[in-house]
Amino acid sequence: MTAINTIAPALIAGNAVVLKHATQTLLAGDRLAAAFHAGGVPEDLFVNLTLDHDTTSALIAESQFDFVNFTGSVGGGQAMERAAAGTFTGVGTELGGKDPGYVMDDADLGAAVATLVDAAMYNSGQCCCGIERIYVHESQYDEFVERAVATISDYRLGNPLDADTTMGPMAHLRFADTVRRQTAAAVAGGATAHIATMDADDGGAYLTPQLLTGVTHDMEVMREESFGPVVGVMKVSGDDEAVALMNDSRYGLTASLWTPDVERAARVGDRSRPAPCS
Repeated sequence: MTAINTIAPALIAGNAVVLKHATQTLLAGDRLAAAFHAGGVPEDLFVNLTLDHDTTSALIAESQFDFVNFTGSVGGGQAMERAAAGTFTGVGTELGGKDPGYVMDDADLGAAVATLVDAAMYNSGQCCCGIERIYVHESQYDEFVERAVATISDYRLGNPLDADTTMGPMAHLRFADTVRRQTAAAVAGGATAHIATMDADDGGAYLTPQLLTGVTHDMEVMREESFGPVVGVMKVSGDDEAVALMNDSRYGLTASLWTPDVERAARVGDRSRPAPCS
């Protein structure tokens, strides 16, 4: 989907496209190219290449492209910017995030729990606009945590080819290691991990989804991108505190606001740095 969002408009506008997938998803690039070619797109108009980072940067630096669109880490985006510097090659990036959710005192708790848990755990937490931190009004906090823990505890971690599985592995062992390190550091700092280790958690790419309470903004798990199945939940006294915490981040992709009051949501959204808000 991420690739299609760039490829389709570029082809429609009359451009030739070169696709370079991440090393973890090379087969997806092959299948995508095959589908386009089978649909009649000439092979020299849409090309799928397998390149390492250095070769990609070198081609950009040599002005081989008119525009580069990159989705990935902050470090990867910085590498694209450096490679294109001085070439007048356009660069578009969608980088890391630490997207917040805010559950207000009048929110429909059932809908909020179901949606925010799914947003945090979808694709094993590996989603560009996934929810990584949740702020809940103090009047709803205890029940939110109870329901969210119950929902996450029902996840089935296992082989994605098994029909009973509801959460598969991380795409790379180092991604899982980052989540484990952030979680362990938070617990060492006073946070509580609510989900018991699941049977399929092998210490490798298969990672138990986790909900943390007792977290603070001094903890890496609440400040830096996790890109995995862990979410911290904090209690807030009202909109002002929630907005201050949502904005206390160097990231700014999206935010999720929960209230039936559309005007209130608009006011909070206007003050929120992560945008757009839904």
